[in-house]
Amino acid sequence: MSTKILVTVKEVAEVDDEFEISGLDIDDRYLEYDLNEWDDYAVEEAVQLSEAGDDVEVVTVTLGPERSEETIRMALAKGADRAVRVWDDALADAGLLDATTKADLLAAVVESEEPDLVLTGVQAADDSFGATGVALAERVGFEWAAVVNDLDYDADANVSSVRRELEGGVEELTDVEGPAVLTIQTGINEPRYASLRGIRQAQRKPLDVHALDDLGLDESVVDSPVDLTSMYEPESEGDAVVWEGSPDETADELATFLREQGVVEG
Repeated sequence: MSTKILVTVKEVAEVDDEFEISGLDIDDRYLEYDLNEWDDYAVEEAVQLSEAGDDVEVVTVTLGPERSEETIRMALAKGADRAVRVWDDALADAGLLDATTKADLLAAVVESEEPDLVLTGVQAADDSFGATGVALAERVGFEWAAVVNDLDYDADANVSSVRRELEGGVEELTDVEGPAVLTIQTGINEPRYASLRGIRQAQRKPLDVHALDDLGLDESVVDSPVDLTSMYEPESEGDAVVWEGSPDETADELATFLREQGVVEG
């Protein structure tokens, strides 16, 4: 019996230490793009399940412009079998996509692909909503478990035995019947580097691009109750003191400073 694992991945922006804000976004000159850290762990978990089982297909899905295909190819280079990218003009014009909007879009892909298991990252490094995976499970009617840091998957029974993090350092052990959505926490595994061979193979793996019409959706799906109204760099609540010189000189200055601040006596 074949098994399909769908992994949601996202390209996130990393900001330089020095940057400028242009309108409601950071100027592109100060941005670099990479695979979201949490999604990297989700991809690795899916690939490990594929390597351990028979006839397991790993499919990645992302919401993003053509630029994001380089990031998607990295997931393919690490062992995913094929990829799906969702984008069109309505998404490009939408601006901020909140968690529920993303869930609606991803739900259409889930319904089309009919996976046995869906893995998402716990959160994204840019917006940190941390809600898309659970919202997706609600949309498609799947069971779910959030913040999973250990996973034992029984493909024959389609049951995931998971350990998940709760508040206050508490952990829960539970079984989740599939089809299910699991949000994956960092540290669950050690994501692999893409090999040169894997990078070459990724260029030949299928990457399908779907517009909203292809998924049976219309532009109303991007209507969101959340609007981005402003972006600014918050004011610093404290000052940093930097000393220059040899270790002996700076150690003396630090000791004097700590005494003046009342941190140490004498």
